[in-house]
Amino acid sequence: MDCSVFLSLLCFSSLFLFSFLLHRASRRRRLRLPPGSLGLPVIGETLQLISAYKTENPEPFIDERVGKFGPIFTTHVFGEPTVFSAEPETNRFILQNEGKLFECSYPSSISNLLGKHSLLLMKGSLHKRMHSLTMSFANSSIIKDHLLDDIDRLIRLNMDSWTGRILLMEEAKKITFELAVKQLMSFDPGEWTESLRKEYLLLIEGFFTIPLPLFSTTYRRAIKARTKVAEALSLIVRQRRKENEVGEGKNDMLVALLAGNDGFSDEEIVDFLLALLVAGYETTSTIMTLAVKFLTETPLALAQLKEEHDQIRAKKRESSEALEWSDYKSMPFTQCVVNETLRIANIISGVFRRAMTDINIKGYTIPKGWKVFASFRAVHLEQEHFKDARTFNPWRWQNNSGGTSSSVNVFTPFGGGPRLCPGYELARVELSVFLHHLTTGFK
Repeated sequence: MDCSVFLSLLCFSSLFLFSFLLHRASRRRRLRLPPGSLGLPVIGETLQLISAYKTENPEPFIDERVGKFGPIFTTHVFGEPTVFSAEPETNRFILQNEGKLFECSYPSSISNLLGKHSLLLMKGSLHKRMHSLTMSFANSSIIKDHLLDDIDRLIRLNMDSWTGRILLMEEAKKITFELAVKQLMSFDPGEWTESLRKEYLLLIEGFFTIPLPLFSTTYRRAIKARTKVAEALSLIVRQRRKENEVGEGKNDMLVALLAGNDGFSDEEIVDFLLALLVAGYETTSTIMTLAVKFLTETPLALAQLKEEHDQIRAKKRESSEALEWSDYKSMPFTQCVVNETLRIANIISGVFRRAMTDINIKGYTIPKGWKVFASFRAVHLEQEHFKDARTFNPWRWQNNSGGTSSSVNVFTPFGGGPRLCPGYELARVELSVFLHHLTTGFK
């Protein structure tokens, strides 16, 4: 009896799986979906994607599928069918049609940890207003008049403490986190900022995991860390409200959020600050670390960079004299190094969007409700767009085009469209100042 029940269940399961695959294949032919594979039921190809990004060379996930299916392909990741684009014109189409044909949509592992009021997840007029506010605190004039002194001081303060052998990634994270906290909330480095940073490490580890606390210890730790971070930031927001410090001696993002006419709740402000700390901390520290890696592997580039910064330092009366805006604007080769590091490192690998209606593009249909992923990384590392694309070559940027003659802008390290990263100039300045003190102060 038990054997017959087992055989019945096996037959039923096989029939169900066959029907599922047949229905899926029929739907694909009917809709003319991009070619690809949806992988296993429910989990799709999520595990392959995650495992690829935990190796030193994450490109194979996209490389293999582009080689097999072309630059636009279908997969199934993070619980949803998703169309990947490694094609610059399609990426541009996705970015430029934000709020029209596509809306921002990220895996729940990311959205749950950042909070529903984060800039990444905002939509419509609220996003436009908050994006503009964020850019107003990170534009060139603000950096020049208010932020550059702190950037120079905090980077130098951290480097002065370096002794013996150091773990560069860890030190870079300390630098960028302290800079972000200073710019957002006017806090100088201390025990509080360091304690908060350690929780952020755990929080960020949960971004690319399966968002099931019961099955993922990493995601469970990330959720707990997120709670601690939110509690710490909530305390600061309440203190600012209570002490009535708005507009009195501080000129940071928190001042603007509390002083505005929008009447933001504490929860909204906390989510907003939490996500901006992630953006200003994790991405820039990664770029700092990889810039050093690439320069170490390219001695000629390092020598030319050092010569440029030695000339800037030689003009100073004292070695401790701070960098000025005119110094930053006289770093042409440094900007080539920054561009090339951004191109190869791809701190923003790509962006997730959701189709708001059936969308026809390049002869394919993206069904309403499906996710799309515009991959900047795949474009930046494609030989068609950059000669010897996977080789670090800062000199390619000396003609300002990166060596490509494409009519479409294929260099998009900070995204584009209405969601262009508001801190793009700030990140470039921080990396430039970091490289200045590294090349002039260390062998």
